[in-house]
Amino acid sequence: MGVRWRSREELRRRLTAAGYEPDDVDVALSDLEEAGLIDDARFAQELVRERAIHRLSGDRAIAATLRQRGVSGEVAGRALEGAGDEGDRARRLASLRAERLTEVEPETAFRRLFGLLVRRGFSPGLAREAAREALRRALSPGSVPDEDP
Repeated sequence: MGVRWRSREELRRRLTAAGYEPDDVDVALSDLEEAGLIDDARFAQELVRERAIHRLSGDRAIAATLRQRGVSGEVAGRALEGAGDEGDRARRLASLRAERLTEVEPETAFRRLFGLLVRRGFSPGLAREAAREALRRALSPGSVPDEDP
């Protein structure tokens, strides 16, 4: 069983939902922070690394997850600086998935790949470019549409 870092706000929500008094929660969170057991910056860095490297998510999706977990915009922005090049992640994900789409019609393959990239948090423009590039390598030349289907 794995243990993961949690943001201060996540812990606040969980403790409040468990029925602890808000004043007691604040004291406990402050004590945990002083002991180094709560660190939103470290939490954000770990989440960014996991989402960027292992899941190959786009910056928009990573930032949204950080916001949902209660990380401040400033801390999230600093953590996202360590995510690496978003275009490289989009192209890598597109290449990995394009290989699975060689048996479907090119327009269908493009729609599926484009949709995956957008759902993973890449901008439509970057998703379109990465999907076309990956499908041109995976499918026969000339079969990938130049315009959106």
